Amino acid sequence: MTVMERRYFLPTAVLGVTAARRAPAASDRIRIAVMGVRGRGRALTRDFLQLPEVDIACVCEVDDNVLSAAVKIVQEMRAKTPPVVRDIRKALDDRNLDAVVIATPDHWHAPATVLACAAGKDVYVEKPASHNLREGRLMVEAARRNGRIVQHGTQARSRASVRQAIEYAHSGQIGRVLMAKAWNVQLRADIGRRPDSPVPQGLDYDTWTGPAPLLPFNENRFHYKWHWHWNYGTGDIGNDGVHQIDIARWALGVGAPARVTGMGRKLFFEDDQQTPDTMNLTFEYSDKALVFEMRIWNPYGLEGADNAVAVYGSQGMVQIGDDVKIFDAKGKLVSHQKGTPAEHARNFVEAMRSRKPPHAEIEIGHLSSLHAHLGNIVARTGRALQFDPKTETITGDAEASRLLRREYRQHWSVPKGV
Repeated sequence: MTVMERRYFLPTAVLGVTAARRAPAASDRIRIAVMGVRGRGRALTRDFLQLPEVDIACVCEVDDNVLSAAVKIVQEMRAKTPPVVRDIRKALDDRNLDAVVIATPDHWHAPATVLACAAGKDVYVEKPASHNLREGRLMVEAARRNGRIVQHGTQARSRASVRQAIEYAHSGQIGRVLMAKAWNVQLRADIGRRPDSPVPQGLDYDTWTGPAPLLPFNENRFHYKWHWHWNYGTGDIGNDGVHQIDIARWALGVGAPARVTGMGRKLFFEDDQQTPDTMNLTFEYSDKALVFEMRIWNPYGLEGADNAVAVYGSQGMVQIGDDVKIFDAKGKLVSHQKGTPAEHARNFVEAMRSRKPPHAEIEIGHLSSLHAHLGNIVARTGRALQFDPKTETITGDAEASRLLRREYRQHWSVPKGV
């Protein structure tokens, strides 16, 4: 064990004491650390600072080149400069820290969440919940074991227009809900091809890599483009599709599927992306079905929306996207309501105070994210999957089962139990 590892290793006895820390009182300020501030993390910094009771106690970022924009937001909104650290364990050592907002690449979601829960911090973690299915279950277990509030970043759960649309779908006014279709149809960029290159100055690449196998640095596996590489990301089904899958699953009232069929392939882009640019998947439950369609190579969307969900009932249909549209049994549009803002950060802070589950509690996030993981396994193996929701295992396919987990390098952040 290195000096750094000894410094930030948290013994079990200490964790038990730390995890029992009280919930913030209504009069208390909420102190949050933001981990990863290039894209979503920067946006979430602003979202949380819109809440007057929240302070950014710390920014955790491994790339000096992206720090200034997030730091400037804190300076403008709170008239102070937040401390900056590279190692999340240093932030977790702060006994006055209430929560961690995790907006890192996917491969850091589970390790950071498990560490934060063990240190007695509540967590807001971006979607997808995990990099692989097994990690997602470990996140749920960490939240339960340590009594933590963990909010998943599927913010439509905190959008009033979506919540009202789901209530309408469940009300019986469109008849018996039998099926939903979720789609992610938009134009993504061709990332081209790039050779490996030296690590940029100001980047702690070893910590950025974390528990994932260490590969040479490559611009096409770094900022945002990591989404399209299996070592770090989960493709666009994990990046964007989880939002729509979550709404569709919510509307159907289902958990994990029993069978997954379909295809996922790279049909269009001739670049360094490893993940599919095209998917057509069907998730089957006892008496319902969820279809997911993805094309990230066209600019014209589907049924008037880039990303949306159609909830099909026996007597009508509800389409949930940026807006909400209701169609009757004859397919006539009978209502069109504008979408409302998501108040996901506020819901998280309210849950921290009340200790009641937030709208996108981690079990919900895990169940929606595992659909993306199973869809990716169908794409990578080219085979249908039989899935046991109780044990969260694939039956009768050893090769596919191996993809429920991943390979890890020796690193302090590898979650126990993987």
